[in-house]
Amino acid sequence: MNIIDSNLRAFLTSEHQLRPDHLWKMFSLCGKSIVFDNFPDPSDTWEIIETIGKGTYGKVFKVVHMKNGSKAAVKILDPFHEDIDEEIEAEYNILKALSDHPNVVKFFGMYFKKDMKTGDQLWLVLELCNGGSVTDLAKGLLKRGERMNESIIAYILHEALMGLQHLHIHRTIHRDVKGNNILLTTEGGVKLVDFGVSAQLTNTCLHRNTSVGTPFWMAPEVIACEQQVDTIYDARCDVWSLGITAIELGDGDPPLADLHPMRALFKIPRNPPPTLRQPELWSAEFNDFINKCLTKDFEKRPTVCDILEHTFIKQIGHNEKALQKLLMEFIDIHQQMGIMEKKRHERIHTKKDNCRESMTPNQNDVDDLATLEALDENTVTDQLQKRYNRYQIYTYVGDILVAVNPFRSLDLYSSQML
Repeated sequence: MNIIDSNLRAFLTSEHQLRPDHLWKMFSLCGKSIVFDNFPDPSDTWEIIETIGKGTYGKVFKVVHMKNGSKAAVKILDPFHEDIDEEIEAEYNILKALSDHPNVVKFFGMYFKKDMKTGDQLWLVLELCNGGSVTDLAKGLLKRGERMNESIIAYILHEALMGLQHLHIHRTIHRDVKGNNILLTTEGGVKLVDFGVSAQLTNTCLHRNTSVGTPFWMAPEVIACEQQVDTIYDARCDVWSLGITAIELGDGDPPLADLHPMRALFKIPRNPPPTLRQPELWSAEFNDFINKCLTKDFEKRPTVCDILEHTFIKQIGHNEKALQKLLMEFIDIHQQMGIMEKKRHERIHTKKDNCRESMTPNQNDVDDLATLEALDENTVTDQLQKRYNRYQIYTYVGDILVAVNPFRSLDLYSSQML
């Protein structure tokens, strides 16, 4: 199975213009080209204090403003890495246009630092969400033998939904909603972050047909569009991802987290909608909220506006300030206990040209290729060839059976079996 980087595919559609190779310091943005050299150098404005995290393409640092002393976070990227220029474009575009919302991380600007020794760097300076992610908070509670209070879960989900509503009103899909992309401030704020794979819906096309995201949170229709050319989806894929995040807040992990991500991709479209690990421990309202979010047919799935009216979300009523204060207390306790080591679930970025580089040599012979650590085009064809040479013409990939026709009799079926 080849999961193509959807940003690349989207970049080749009519919504974007191809860049000539010589424009290596530019990327397309709303029909214009932005030259990295035109962004200010951060050296005179921001000073790095410490490392606070690791992103998909680089580290995240805490920085201080050298004039007014305010603190922020900076994502430092290599702007010439071929895999991320589309993500830089998407994130810059959305942050610049849509970060003026209390539930979207604030954007303080983009900077370009030229460095002959270590290489040029692109800085995205963002609001410092020093309360950690909601995933960290849920896991911290579970580690102490506790679980997150339903009212706090409802508050977090409400705030995340408000951020998503803001995006959707402006015809933008997040496409990577998960606990690690919902950050907290020490004041109890809830912020959506990481818009590298977000997509804008045009006036003429209110659906997408590109597969992207982090496997465990991906909606069935998003996965299906990789396998079926005529499959589409819309902003309701974010509702599915939020439903998975709701399970994550209750159980500490998304469903299927114990599987290899590629195997999970086979399971999600075929399995029944997931539920909490022990539904009986939770209220009927919370279970029903998850059930509504995880409606497999996206055309029957509620929109963000619809799900905001669900009883589970409406329960917070006018208690937002009290719940915000309670969340602040949880964050404070969690930070005093120490930050746990994070388990990262990476987004999919498999490209045909890079298949051979990612192939792991000397793969063990298995009947089910979905159990392999590396699963790309070359790995699959290599395994199928080896098995075919041993007259093993049947191979599973998840719950899909691949049969290679040998065009000869192999005596696999006796008269009795026939």
